[in-house]
Amino acid sequence: MSTTPITWFEIGTDRPEEAERFYGELFGWTFEEQGATNGGSYRVTGAGGDTGIGGAIRATDGTTPNYAVFYAEVADVAQTCQRAEAAGGKVLVSARTAPSGLTLAHLLDPAGNHLGVFTPPPAPAG
Repeated sequence: MSTTPITWFEIGTDRPEEAERFYGELFGWTFEEQGATNGGSYRVTGAGGDTGIGGAIRATDGTTPNYAVFYAEVADVAQTCQRAEAAGGKVLVSARTAPSGLTLAHLLDPAGNHLGVFTPPPAPAG
C-alpha cells in the first residue's frame, strides 16, 4: 500500500485578517480571496512554492473551534520563533533537537492556532 501525501492545509479562524497578516509576516505567504464558504471568506495561498503544499485560511463564525496543525520547514528554528513572537505569536514549545538532528518548535499564531516549525537533520557526510 502506498502512502497518501498531504497536499493541502486549511486554517479555520474567526480572525482571518490577523491570521493572514501573521503568516504573511512569518513565512512571506500571500493570499487571494476565493469566495465565501458558510458566510465567511476563503483566502487561498500557494504557500509551498514549488516544493511544498498550498492551503487556505477559512473564516469561521466563531461557533466552531479555530484549528490548524501543520509543520513548516524553515532554515533556522530559533530565529523563526523570535520572528513569530515579533509578529504577535507565542512559542508553545521552545526549539529542541531530536537525537536524529531534526530541530523543531511548536508555536501559537495570534488566534491560538497550533503550528510547528522544523529544520531537518543535516545530510550525512560522505
